[in-house]
Amino acid sequence: MGAGIMTQVSAFPPPVLPGLRNLLSRYAESTMWLARYMERMENMARLIEVTSTSVQAGNMDAGWDSVIRINADDALFFQHHEAATERSVVSFYITDRDNPDSIVSMARCARENARVLRPLISTEMWMHLNVFTRWVMDLGPDDVGAGYLSTLCTRLKQDCQTHFGITEGTLYRDQAWLFYILGKNLERADQITRLIDIKYHTLLPSGAGVGSNIDMSQWTSVLRSAAAYHAFRRVLPEGMTPANIVGFMLKNDGFPRSLSASLRGVDCALASLAGEYRLRHCGPCQERVEELRVTLVEQTVEDIIMRGLHEYMDWIQRQLRQIQNDIAQAFWPPVVSVQA
Repeated sequence: MGAGIMTQVSAFPPPVLPGLRNLLSRYAESTMWLARYMERMENMARLIEVTSTSVQAGNMDAGWDSVIRINADDALFFQHHEAATERSVVSFYITDRDNPDSIVSMARCARENARVLRPLISTEMWMHLNVFTRWVMDLGPDDVGAGYLSTLCTRLKQDCQTHFGITEGTLYRDQAWLFYILGKNLERADQITRLIDIKYHTLLPSGAGVGSNIDMSQWTSVLRSAAAYHAFRRVLPEGMTPANIVGFMLKNDGFPRSLSASLRGVDCALASLAGEYRLRHCGPCQERVEELRVTLVEQTVEDIIMRGLHEYMDWIQRQLRQIQNDIAQAFWPPVVSVQA
């Protein structure tokens, strides 16, 4: 796996000269990261809930250590915990304020970015974010016990989905909306590749070939971790195999969280920024996204698995990080202080 998940709080110094360009850059950055944090919190809540159910059902191969590996947090986690138990992992990823990937930390960052965007977002959007993030930041160890975990994760998912619904219905359709779409789809692409990479190699027995039969309940948990179970069963009701599941989550354009659908969303947003709004410097980002889409279309899932699923997922993640860096360099480059 590559480096850990990126974190960011928009923190621009006061511009030397007030003007529209600085304001638009600041809003663009905050909008993208607000979308990424809200998407990431929902994904984390779902992953914790599904992992808890899987472990309780006796699927120890899909245990708590996989949550740490998906988020590439091995070093940070084991600095403070001896073993990946339910108690240690749940507290690390929900209430640990020293972990930048915890839900409490992400809620704080989402709130700070929303504060920057207050002049742009609707009253409904701000009110919901305000109540939701305050509730999350007040969570403590007593709120994440085994008896409360399912209810807690359900509320986290529902509140994130409520945010997306309010945003879709109230956020004005200008550049800010396009940067929101960019953030949401970049996060989905990153999360789906991490999930596939770790879960596939965790579940596939040593020496097993492509298409090997594995306990259906284990693969069901993989689909549920990506909110893909019902969509998959609708399209492939008799096809519960590793290759079919990986192929669905990577290549199915009808599933909104698939890698293919996410890359299409990124591509469309960049095209609109470059075309409708004539924002410069989109070229390198668009070329990189197009390369990813072409490699995905030209290979079958069997080709990807046989040539090395881990290597391909790792390459995708590196390209996604570079796309994020290209966007940042193009639209909110670091402010260079020049002294007389």
